[in-house]
Amino acid sequence: MVRYALLIKFTEKGITHVKDSPKRGAAFKEMASKAGAKVEAMYWLQGDYDGLVVLSAPDESTAAGLTLSVAALGNVHTCLCRAFDEAEFKEVLKKV
Repeated sequence: MVRYALLIKFTEKGITHVKDSPKRGAAFKEMASKAGAKVEAMYWLQGDYDGLVVLSAPDESTAAGLTLSVAALGNVHTCLCRAFDEAEFKEVLKKV
């Protein structure tokens, strides 16, 4: 499984229906599970982004597909980032 950070910002539609956000989060967890991925953590944020989802997926296309699926619903804009734990990042640094 590959880990990703999915940053989200509410759209106008999403902020208008912000009280439904926890329900939408639960629906995303179910969507991820059906795709073979796992939501490891979900946070609502203050600042430049409105939310952060830590997601593990079997491959990049699964993560990208989930991201596009949730964005297509119109409540959030997304930014998908590959996340490395310390051991993975040490392997990356060996190539620098």
